[in-house]
This record gives sequence, C-alpha cells and structure tokens, in this order.
Amino acid sequence: MNDCLFIIGAGLAGSEAAWQAARRGVRVRLFEMRPEKMTPAHKTGLLAELVCSNSLKSDSLSRGQGILKAELRRLGSLIMQAAEGTRVPAGDALAVDRDLFAQAITDAIEAEPLIEIIREEVTEIPEEGPVIIASGPLTSQPLARNLFRFTGAEYMFFYDAISPIVNVESINREVAWLASRYGKGEAAYWNCPLDQEQYAAFCAALLGAEKTLHADYDPKELFEGCLPVEVIAARGPETLRFGPMKPVGLTNEHTGQQPYAVVQLRPENNELTMYNLVGFQTSLKYGEQQRVFRTIPGLEQAEFLRFGAVHRNTFINAPTLLWPTMQSRQREDLFFAGQITGVEGYLESTVAGWLAGVNGARLLAGKEPVALPTGSISGALLDHICSADPEHFQPMNANFGLLPPVERDKRKSKQQQREERGPECLGALEGWLEGEPGLVP
Repeated sequence: MNDCLFIIGAGLAGSEAAWQAARRGVRVRLFEMRPEKMTPAHKTGLLAELVCSNSLKSDSLSRGQGILKAELRRLGSLIMQAAEGTRVPAGDALAVDRDLFAQAITDAIEAEPLIEIIREEVTEIPEEGPVIIASGPLTSQPLARNLFRFTGAEYMFFYDAISPIVNVESINREVAWLASRYGKGEAAYWNCPLDQEQYAAFCAALLGAEKTLHADYDPKELFEGCLPVEVIAARGPETLRFGPMKPVGLTNEHTGQQPYAVVQLRPENNELTMYNLVGFQTSLKYGEQQRVFRTIPGLEQAEFLRFGAVHRNTFINAPTLLWPTMQSRQREDLFFAGQITGVEGYLESTVAGWLAGVNGARLLAGKEPVALPTGSISGALLDHICSADPEHFQPMNANFGLLPPVERDKRKSKQQQREERGPECLGALEGWLEGEPGLVP
C-alpha cells in the first residue's frame, strides 16, 4: 500500500476528498488533466469549476437540497465554505460567482502543504492504492476504457445540458423587472414576461429551431432533472408554463398583473454583470439560440456571453460495483466519488467526495471505513446508489423520497411534515458523529 492517497480528478468531489484527507494528516497526490487536456464543457484549469449552472439549489431545510447543505456544513466541507464566501443573490437558493468559487477552492488546495497537485492525464487506474476515482461524468476516453476493463460491466451514460448566459446590460429593463418568486429573499432574478400570444409564438419558434449535430440523443438518455427546454416544450403546449416558465408567485411591476408565462434570469457573478436563463438548457444551434431567445420580451437585444449546449455524461453502475463506503466491491483500496458514481448534482458529488476522502484516510490509518447514516439525506443518497435496481439504475439527486418512511401526524400539512425532516436528518447525522468521536476534526 502507498503511504499517500491518490485522487484522480479535481472537480468538486476530488477537491473535497483531497481536503478531507489532508485535514486528517494524510498526504495526497491530486491529479487533474486540465488545462493540459480540456473536456467538452470546462473552460478553465481551475479546480472545482462549475459547468452546468452556478446554482447549488435550495438552502431551505424543508427541501432535500437544503438539508444536504446543512449536513455538509456540519461535516466541515471545503466546498460549502467556498460557496458561502462567494454566494450571489438568488432568493432562497444558494448560488455562487462561479469564477470566484473555483478560485477560492483552487487557492485553498494549493496552499495545503499535504496536497500535491499534478497537472497530467491519468489513463489507467494505479495498481497500488488507496486510490479515489473522481474523474467526473466527462472522464477521458482512455481512463473510461480502463475502467470498463476493470469493472467488466457495461458503462452507462446520459446527456446533460447547460443554459445560455447573457450580459445584464442587454436586458430591456422597460420590459423585464427584478424580483424573486413570492418575494422570498432578495429581488435577485430578472423576469421577462410573456402574454398568451407571445408564449405561443415562442413555443412555435423553439420547436421549429434547428438543433446541433450532437443532439441525436435518444430521449431515454436525457437526465430528467436537466432536460433541454425544447424537449420540455415538445411534451405539450403548456409544459413550459408549468415548468421553467411558471409565472406563479410573480407580479409584473410594470402592469401589476401576473404574466401568462415568464423567463427568469439568475445572476452568475458577484458583480451582477452576467445572468443565466433559468431552466433553458438547450441543444439548439448557437445562431438559432440567439434568434429564438431574442423573441422573449426583454431579451430583444440580448448579448450572449455563453450559449447553451448538451454534453454526454458517463457514470458507473454503482449498485453492482460500490459499497456505501464508496469502496469498490472488487478492490478495497479503490474508491469512487462524484458524478461518476451516479449521484447527480454538485453537492451530491461533494458528499460522495467527502466520504471517499475520509475513508481513504482511514484506510491508511488502519481504521475501518464508515458509511453515513441512512437517516441523513447524505447517507440515504449514497446508500441508494449502492443498493438500487442495477437493471434500471439512473442518476439521483438528494430528495425526501430516499429517506426511510416515518409515521406522520396526518393533521399536519405537507409543508409542516417537510419542515420536520430537516431537524430529523441533522439529528441522525449528529447521533452518528457522537458514535464516531474524532471523525470530523
């Protein structure tokens, strides 16, 4: 066994794993192929670069995503520390300035004397461990082929998508207005209203637009949590109004009325100069994106700083390959972390990285690996990906459906019942930590 931990991939999962191992006194060699070799979606060589969105989703304890954040804070997550320090206004969600966020994590990892960053591509699994594979859904082809040979199992994949970003100066403020849904949090979103006729015209233009050559995917290969906007529109004339263009909870300050439909734009950076079209992931050709999205009132002269795109993401069949400790079932000194395991989402990837980093350090210290408690959102998620039906395994976000069922007072509203889950999950995590003294430095 090596005297240090090898980690392949310095995205959110790999960076978190490296940080947690170093916090426990373990030397880490962290391999990252960027910027020497780039992926189809990344733009920089910074560690933990966010690709699809700058939003880390809800921060409310009445939602699974909010509980996951609270659990990661309790576990001492580097990713959460960076997110708190670089957040931008986003109502009751946690969104970050993506460049400052990645820079903060890069600076922290580079300053850690126990972590050595090696900028080169790894094409094969090291024969001696402990090793953490955190190469992400955009794993390079040579390493992917090596993983295929190691697992002997068929690789799976899905198509993910990213939304366009526009310059805030190009938003027509005589049409759009600044607000958050139901007035929650700061007025953080620009809102572009559409009446019924404008909505119908937009849908027609969207459905008639030309897609890229990379859009030859099977609809079954799309991730339901991040569907291209044109795919949602194709499911029926009202689907966008009940999805990303939902107007409920918004009042047009120019008219005093709720619009028929609305397009929301969320800030991308602290300077509030760049805004992301929320829910507008797309596979349209770049020219078509500009033509179609400029038909949205308020975006008539939109300057696009980044166009939307669809890319292929790869993940392993975790139920056949992993234990809930993030260890390989075939090799105890090999761990997997991040989206390659079948978790879907930035912070879901982070918690898998946290556990892999902790267990890699424990293995080097001669201690038994641990699994997070299934009464927590974190533990329930990681347990799910390792025990789901392998024949129908698909990427999974943190959500209440993963938690063990609990008998509820039926006189309470669904909202009240949801609000009870947060303290219960945090209590389960706290109880587990009390039984594992010293686990969190």
